[in-house]
Amino acid sequence: MVLGFAFAAGCMLAQRSSAAKSEVWVSSWGASQQIPEPQNALPVDDMRDATVRQIFHLSVGGRELRVHLSNAFGAEALHFTSVHVAHPLVNSAAAIDPASDRALSFAGNPDVTVPPGAEFVSDPLDDPVSPLSDVAVTFHLDDPPARETGHPGSRATTWYVHGDFASAANFADPKHVDHWYQISEIDVQAEPGAATVVALGDSITDGHASTTNGNDRWTDVLAQRLQGSTRTREISVSNQGIGGNHLLTDGLGPNVLARFDRDVLAPAGVKWVIVFEGVNDLGGLGLRLGDAATAADHAALVQRVLAAYQQIIERAHAHGLKVFGATITPYVGSGYYHPDAASEADRQAVNQWIRAPGHFDAVVDFDAVVRDPEHAERLLPAYDCGDHLHPSPAGYKAMGESIPLSLFKK
Repeated sequence: MVLGFAFAAGCMLAQRSSAAKSEVWVSSWGASQQIPEPQNALPVDDMRDATVRQIFHLSVGGRELRVHLSNAFGAEALHFTSVHVAHPLVNSAAAIDPASDRALSFAGNPDVTVPPGAEFVSDPLDDPVSPLSDVAVTFHLDDPPARETGHPGSRATTWYVHGDFASAANFADPKHVDHWYQISEIDVQAEPGAATVVALGDSITDGHASTTNGNDRWTDVLAQRLQGSTRTREISVSNQGIGGNHLLTDGLGPNVLARFDRDVLAPAGVKWVIVFEGVNDLGGLGLRLGDAATAADHAALVQRVLAAYQQIIERAHAHGLKVFGATITPYVGSGYYHPDAASEADRQAVNQWIRAPGHFDAVVDFDAVVRDPEHAERLLPAYDCGDHLHPSPAGYKAMGESIPLSLFKK
């Protein structure tokens, strides 16, 4: 009887071990990293002996999680004395459920020093999280970063205080900003067959004009829809949009080709990429040259944009990824770019190439979704946030709802 019990127990352990091995890590949340602009960086003195608490909205759930600390643009090694995760009481305040607080470890240690230009992944934490839930990550630094790494376009609030309060249930009189710092990804261990879709884009993917702490970017809408189907609920969404980003040149953050490896290939479990970039390149020609831009300048820009797309496709396919092209949305009337007829012709030429067979593996036609049927060069007023460039929350909702879930076949 004892031998039989031992044999049965051994079989059960082997089955659990086999099941655990078949589970996969996916990026349930992610954000592109960059050097925060001076107005978006935290003051050096505020980051000395500082505790920083940030809230992140997951896409898929899992039985374990791990957190990526980023020092991607740091000039010197950065020492995190402690890092904790917990369940926030709400996503718009610093309070957490103290019973849910857990300390992360790094190679078995409670602290970690991240080299310059690198990131460090925590040890897995057995702490089940639900799909579409929020996770608070809190870290303490003795010394500030020599150069900060972060994501200014968080559309989410970060709180910080002096002293080590990584496990505190709440902060007393904290300062706060709507930016993220030093955290690049949260992974979860999900069911077999789980995978990640990366959204590679600019401010329209980053969520400019979406609701602060509202999680209503088009990527959030897509994540909600994926959770609504039994066929796709193990598919996560990693938002790798940067406001002001370009395909061809460094704008706000590195250009797309420069950040491709870190933001597209590196996230856990990536299988698909939606590429939604180019409006800042097209609009930028007018900013640089104005009326002096010639027909040859416009033709050369279009060809360079298409060549960049081809590079993305080649590099994605080399790693077994499916890559979907999103058409560039209208921006005539933009008070920032002031696009003329030639710029609109450039947008139409690029979109024609995106839609043509033989380039991207599939097309996500955001242009068709948000344009005004009566004035195709402009956003539909109901989908325009008011600057004639960025969609409103209603526009983001329409975009997220337009993406065929059939694209994400396992």
